[in-house]
Amino acid sequence: MALGTATATASYELRFDSGRICLDLLATTHPEERLDSAEPLRAWISGSGLVPAGTPLVSVDSSWLVGFRELRGHIGQLVRTEPSRDSRPFRIALARVNELARTAPPVAHAVWDPGGSLVRALDGPPDPAALLAAIARDTVELLTDPAARASIRQCEGDNCPIVYLDTSRGRRRRWCSSEVCGNRERVARHRRRAALARA
Repeated sequence: MALGTATATASYELRFDSGRICLDLLATTHPEERLDSAEPLRAWISGSGLVPAGTPLVSVDSSWLVGFRELRGHIGQLVRTEPSRDSRPFRIALARVNELARTAPPVAHAVWDPGGSLVRALDGPPDPAALLAAIARDTVELLTDPAARASIRQCEGDNCPIVYLDTSRGRRRRWCSSEVCGNRERVARHRRRAALARA
């Protein structure tokens, strides 16, 4: 694999820069399916902050993938369209997210670490319903917060489906990542100008 290709692929690994856990889950489809086995799901759960750092996730197996992918699809339906009581797909997605949100999310408590600091820990291994509930509740909070909902943006990068919260000054952010999609746009613009200059 060429270095440029490896760098481009690495830049699209699991991302946690959308501004919300639910939108970070949505980003796991780009540029290809990221949640294709238990290992990336474990990495996503850890990286998203759903569980305290260092939480063993040995119970996460491939059977968990269905629930996370299903919830991801519902989140996409809810954040990529305007809320509408008349839209059957929107109503179905909202009902499922609300149903998942009813379960209690994982409960953390404070414990002493070996260095003498207080850290978060779970009483036992997380279960998928509790983790899905935490993501569903995050979705409910996003949908019901008018300021947050107004900040939802679709990346303007070519063929980039990433959705993020635009919290930039002036609300002018155009890309999910200035380093990835923004850089591609700048390179394309430079090439167009160079081609016009040669013509």
